[in-house]
Amino acid sequence: MVSINIQAQKKKTTATAPASYTIEGNITGLADGTAVKLVPGATHSSELPVAETILKDGKFTFTGKLKEPRFFYVVFGKSKGNISVMVENSKIQIAAAGKVSDQEGEWISFKDVVITGSKSHDYYVKETAFKEELNNDYAEYHKGTEELGKLYSKARVAGNKKTMDSIANSPEWKAFEAKEKAFFTKVETKSKELIAKHKTNWWGPFFMMTSYSYFTPEQKPIYEQFSEAAKKSYYGQIVDKDLNPKSLVGTSIANFGLKDKDGKTFNAKDIVSGKKYILVDFWASWCGPCRKEIPNLKTAYAEYAPKGFEILSVSIDKDEKAWQKALGQENMQWHNLLDDDKVSKSFNVKAIPATYLVDGKGVIIGENLRGAELEAKLKELMKS
Repeated sequence: MVSINIQAQKKKTTATAPASYTIEGNITGLADGTAVKLVPGATHSSELPVAETILKDGKFTFTGKLKEPRFFYVVFGKSKGNISVMVENSKIQIAAAGKVSDQEGEWISFKDVVITGSKSHDYYVKETAFKEELNNDYAEYHKGTEELGKLYSKARVAGNKKTMDSIANSPEWKAFEAKEKAFFTKVETKSKELIAKHKTNWWGPFFMMTSYSYFTPEQKPIYEQFSEAAKKSYYGQIVDKDLNPKSLVGTSIANFGLKDKDGKTFNAKDIVSGKKYILVDFWASWCGPCRKEIPNLKTAYAEYAPKGFEILSVSIDKDEKAWQKALGQENMQWHNLLDDDKVSKSFNVKAIPATYLVDGKGVIIGENLRGAELEAKLKELMKS
């Protein structure tokens, strides 16, 4: 008798479990007809909307089905503002007060955001609450350094190395850099703890995607700790593709134009013209392994540049000031350009450092060659 009741209860639960989601929005402060899009997030890629509608009397509705909870942005206007939400198969309600800025760009900001009906969203908010503490830490260690930062930027633009060195060696700047290092160590520790806590399910890979804008080889052990179920989940598969991108050896690169630190546009075709081999190097100021590799690149460049070897470094930095600061510190003697988000995508760059060795015809003949491997490859090629 007991087992019959349990089976009946199971059937009842299955029958009442929602098979789809409904997102109902109630937004004040925005005009009727404002575009509303549901765009996938946490993928490290620019995604197309899965649904589109418009505001009517401040309201909008989206419906659909998901195999497992997913992170989305509800995007308003022409990508002028968004609200993030963890969507699952349930009835979800989003309420918020929107405001269109009167400044150029007419960006939309939101306050009093309330999201109900998604247990996954509630859990996401709870597990990431520590980020508010990190935001406060970030603001705190920047206090009192604004003027010094402006002076350093002004000196860099003017090419005044004496002033730059003077600022960099000052007790105030050294104290700032120590606090900055401590802050990023704390961010890294907190992120790793969050991911490890969820290594047995899809939350682990999901938090890995949201904790890192880009992956480096240093993150591979983080992925390896995941259970098979976690690796096979939607976000687990995305992490795998990002960490282990598909080989491009044998494919040709397209010409592209990007700006240098002075805002001058350079075309790849002109930079590599007449060269035998070119190393296209994707990096970023915040990427430790990338910065550690620069001395090796300098060694290779010094030895093989006279023989027809060229390096073209492309930074994926979003913070141009951080990139400029890194350039001043690293003093690389080859072209350094800033990515426009399109070039790194055309190379399918998912993790950095990422290097592509290209021959004089524009065909990729090697990938991720670094240190001794790059040296050996160039020695072999230059012999022939």
